[in-house]
Amino acid sequence: MQNNITIFGVGKLGLCFALNLEHVGYSVLGVDVHPAYVDSLNSKTLTSPEESVEAMLKASKNFTATTDVEEGLEYSDTLFVLVATPSLENGKYDHSQIDRLADQLIERGRQESPKDLIIGCTTMPGYCDQLQDKLAEYNYKVSYNPEFIAQGTIIRDQQYPDMVLIGSPDEKSAARLVKIYDDMTLNTPKMFTMSPLSAEICKISLNCFITTKIAFTNMIGDLATKVGAEPQRILNAIGADTRVGDKCTIYGYGYGGPCFPRDNRALGIYAKEQDCSIHISDATDKCNEEHLKFMIDSFAGDEITIESVTYKPQSVMIEESQQLAYAVGLAKKGVKVTVLDKPEVIDQVKAIYGDLFTYAL
Repeated sequence: MQNNITIFGVGKLGLCFALNLEHVGYSVLGVDVHPAYVDSLNSKTLTSPEESVEAMLKASKNFTATTDVEEGLEYSDTLFVLVATPSLENGKYDHSQIDRLADQLIERGRQESPKDLIIGCTTMPGYCDQLQDKLAEYNYKVSYNPEFIAQGTIIRDQQYPDMVLIGSPDEKSAARLVKIYDDMTLNTPKMFTMSPLSAEICKISLNCFITTKIAFTNMIGDLATKVGAEPQRILNAIGADTRVGDKCTIYGYGYGGPCFPRDNRALGIYAKEQDCSIHISDATDKCNEEHLKFMIDSFAGDEITIESVTYKPQSVMIEESQQLAYAVGLAKKGVKVTVLDKPEVIDQVKAIYGDLFTYAL
């Protein structure tokens, strides 16, 4: 079973992970709750906007999917969990899908040999330790191993990560994960091993640092624009200092999407629960909002065509997209806005905003 891996949750992220593991020689069983989706995986008829997914699925020989949790449990002692953990109204992550899986594992009793249960979805700091306490008597060791990817380039991001973050309860579990990533990655990423709690804090903190950098970039760009200076020349010079770096120093739209905004909020919530104020987290969100307002207020024309209203060009996701929020703000201001995008994006926008915009492919 050493070469077998089970992945609970083979949606967009889990499927990419499964295909990358299969590609380097692992036998992978994906477990998902949607029968029709599982059938499309096994028949290799799935269509996906993610780069390389359809080709890798068709070429795969040692990847199958099932809806049977018991089958997934028997298949391997290495169990990855990549289910959704959406944000609740209070800004925390919803762990209910992980909790339901944990209850199903408990129903099946204590395992004869130890099983590594690796949580790859974003969780609130402290959750994995709570899960470990819940599952310890059933012979599970809970690790935290989050992904650092972007929609549209998930396959590539998993193959060429800057670093791999591993939060494990012991050295043996950590070593197992290091071996898996040594096999799967096509570069030589830095591996960081630490406690699950430390890894949970690290994950959302890293994304919060990026949001802070984006917000700072746009704050300086707005200031420079307002006074008639040269925003990008200023930012190019700032980014040339190696202590800063030139990534995320392009003046433009603010941050959005399914990860950055909610990680930023979650870190602030967790810190406040520990009686530790993180003012930068709140200030970053405020700067992001004010930058959007600055962009809308600064537009002086009567009409505009906006190419791509997803949160990033390679994606089809409009979740918390500043590009879309900009389009909405201008349209409500009386500007004639034409949205130019892919059909699947336009369908999403039309379903929400109807004839607020004109549309073009």
